[in-house]
Amino acid sequence: MSAAMDTESTYSGYSHYSGHSKKAHRQGSRDRHKSPRSKDGSRSEKSVTIQTPPAEPLLGNDASRAEEDDNWGETTTAITGTSEHSISQEDIARISKDLEDSVGLDCKRYLGLTVAAVLGLLVFLTPIAFILLPQILWRDDLEPCGTVCEGLFISVAFKLLILLIGTWALFFRQPKADIPRVFVFRALLLVLIFLFVFSYWLFYGVRILDSKDTNYQGIVQYAVSLVDALLFIHYLAIVLLELRQLQPMFSVKVVRSTDGESRYYSLGHLSIQRAALVVLENYYKDFTVYNPALLTASKSRAAKHMAGLKVYNVDGPGNNASGQSRAMIAAAARRRDSSHNELYYEEADHERRVKKRRARLVVAVEEAFTHIKRLQAEEQQKAPGEMMDPREAAQAIFPSMARALQKYLRTTRQQQYHSMESILQHLSFCITNNMTPKAFLERYLNPGPTLQYDRDRWFSKQWTLVSEEAVTSGLQDGIVFVLKCLDFSLVVNVKKIPFIKLSEEFIDPKSHKFVLRLQSETSV
Repeated sequence: MSAAMDTESTYSGYSHYSGHSKKAHRQGSRDRHKSPRSKDGSRSEKSVTIQTPPAEPLLGNDASRAEEDDNWGETTTAITGTSEHSISQEDIARISKDLEDSVGLDCKRYLGLTVAAVLGLLVFLTPIAFILLPQILWRDDLEPCGTVCEGLFISVAFKLLILLIGTWALFFRQPKADIPRVFVFRALLLVLIFLFVFSYWLFYGVRILDSKDTNYQGIVQYAVSLVDALLFIHYLAIVLLELRQLQPMFSVKVVRSTDGESRYYSLGHLSIQRAALVVLENYYKDFTVYNPALLTASKSRAAKHMAGLKVYNVDGPGNNASGQSRAMIAAAARRRDSSHNELYYEEADHERRVKKRRARLVVAVEEAFTHIKRLQAEEQQKAPGEMMDPREAAQAIFPSMARALQKYLRTTRQQQYHSMESILQHLSFCITNNMTPKAFLERYLNPGPTLQYDRDRWFSKQWTLVSEEAVTSGLQDGIVFVLKCLDFSLVVNVKKIPFIKLSEEFIDPKSHKFVLRLQSETSV
C-alpha cells in the first residue's frame, strides 16, 4: 500500500510538472489552430481527428486518468494532414451502418457450414446404415456371417475412424476471413461427395433393399468399398486444397499506395480471392504500421511555398483569375530550384533532433532499469508481503522516463500508436521477464508491423477486393488487383516465374595443370 501511494504521488507530481511547463508553449499553438476547427473539433478544412478507445485507469482514479492522458501528449488523436476530402462523424456513422448491413455475409457463411456439416454426417452414417439395415429388416433370412465378414467389421470401423480424423484436420478449421465468392474446389468436392453417396444409395435401394439380398458378406463388402472410395476422395481433397498451391508459380509485388512500401511474395496456383487473403496475412506481419502523420511533411512544405507567394493585379479588378493562377505557377516554378535546399536542411534538422532525443531516451530508460535493479536487491531483504509486483514497479519508474519517451514519440510521430496504458503494460512485461533496457526500447525505436499494436489501432478491419478479372479465376501473368481499406490501398501486381533452363558443362581435371618458368637473370 505504501509503494502504491508513493507511486501515485510521484506520477501526479510528474503530471503537474509536465502540464505547467508546457502551458505557455501550447497556448500559442492552440490559438493558431483554433479558427479552422468547428465547434465539436471533429472536422476542419485540412485535417481530421479520430478518437481512439480510451485506456484503462492506472490507479483507479478516473479524474486523474483524464488529466494524465492530456499531459501524456494527446495520444488520442490522429491527424491525416492536408487533403481535399475529410471524414465527419456522419460519414463514420454511415460506414458503421454499412458494416452492420454485412450481416448477410455471415448468414451465407453459416449456411455453407451447415450444408457441409449435414453432408459430412450423411457420409459417416451411410456405411453404418448399409450394414445395419439388413439386420433390422430381414435378419432371419440372412446367411450367417463368417470369419471374413467379421474381419470386415473391424476394417470398416478403423477406416471410418481414420476418415473422421482426416476430415476434422482438413475441413473443421476456424475461418480466417470472409471471401466474396465460394471456394471453387471445395464446392466441387461437396458436389462430388453428394453425387457419390447418392449413387451408392440408389444402387443399394434397387439391388439390395428391393430384392432383400441374403448374402450378408457381400453387403458388408459393399459398405467397405464405399469407405475406401471416401478415403480416396479425401486424398483428392488434400491434393486440391493443400498440395496444389505449395509449388511457387508466381511472384507477387505488393505496394502500399500512400508511402510506396513494397514486398515480394511467391505464390502457387491460387484464385485471386485466395491470393488476396495470403497477401493480407503477410501484410499484417511484414509491413510497418501505416502512419499517416509521416505523409504530411511534403504537403505542409508545398502549402508553405504557395502561402509565401503574393500576386498583384496590375491590370485592374476586371482581369480574370486565370492570369493570377498562371502567375502563381510561374513563381512556383522559379522557386523550385531552391526547394531542394530547404528539403535538405529540414531533413538534416529532423535527423539531428531525432538522434538527440533518442540519446536522452536511452539514458533515461537505462537509469530507470538500474533503479529497478536496486529496488529488487532491496526487496529481497524484506518480508514477502511487502514486495512490489511488476505493475507497481513499472508505475514507480515510469515518471522518470515518460518525458523523454513522450518527446521522442512526438518527434517521430508515433504518439497515436502508444497510449500510456500500453507503455505501462509493456514495461511491466519487460520487468517480469527480466529484459534489458534495449529490449524495452525496441518497440519504440523501430516502427513494428501492424500486429504489434492494439487491434483497435489497425485502422483496416474490412477490405475491398477490386479486380478486372473474376475473383474465382486463377492467377495469371500480368494480373493486377487492388485491396482497398478506409485509409489506403494495396496494389498487387502478379508476374509468372520464368522457366529456367540449366545446362551442364564438364571440366576436365587434367586441364588444371600449370608450368612454372623461372628466369635465370634476377634484379639485384
